[in-house]
Amino acid sequence: MLSGPKITQTIKVAIAAATASMLMAGAAKADESAFLKTLAGNWSGKGTVKVRTNAPTMKVTCRFKSDANASSLALNGRCTSLAIFSRVISASLKASGDSYTGSYVGAGTGTAGLGGKRAGNAINLAIKWAKEVNGDRRAQMTIEKTGASGMRLTTIDTDPATGRSVVTSRIELRRS
Repeated sequence: MLSGPKITQTIKVAIAAATASMLMAGAAKADESAFLKTLAGNWSGKGTVKVRTNAPTMKVTCRFKSDANASSLALNGRCTSLAIFSRVISASLKASGDSYTGSYVGAGTGTAGLGGKRAGNAINLAIKWAKEVNGDRRAQMTIEKTGASGMRLTTIDTDPATGRSVVTSRIELRRS
């Protein structure tokens, strides 16, 4: 059992550890807030989309509006390819520290779940499709800040025939 000065020292150490922990948590939240705000605004650009891993690649033109605050990001837009392809795309994310959860609409299968973490300038997310896509319900998405005024959206899925990862969309956007 601790007594006198040992109790006081133990309490001081515990208070210091708790304070450091709270400051680090606050710094992590502040970092996400600053990062998320860099993704806010109107974006436009071009890229490629494959409706399925074995489908031909289509060139697309996209426009997005992104709303961001201290703990969330909402991307809403549309990608088109001549008269062949036009799709509304949206992602809604909530941040808790460097972890993200949310939803995605754009694959034509209903609302998909998202979950992952930020690493540097990229939010790396696992996708859980509402229905089977390319033989399963899993894929990956990355939302990446590129340079001072760029953003890259990438989805990768597994080809059921080969087991290889296939980039199913890569869209390069610039703040407009």
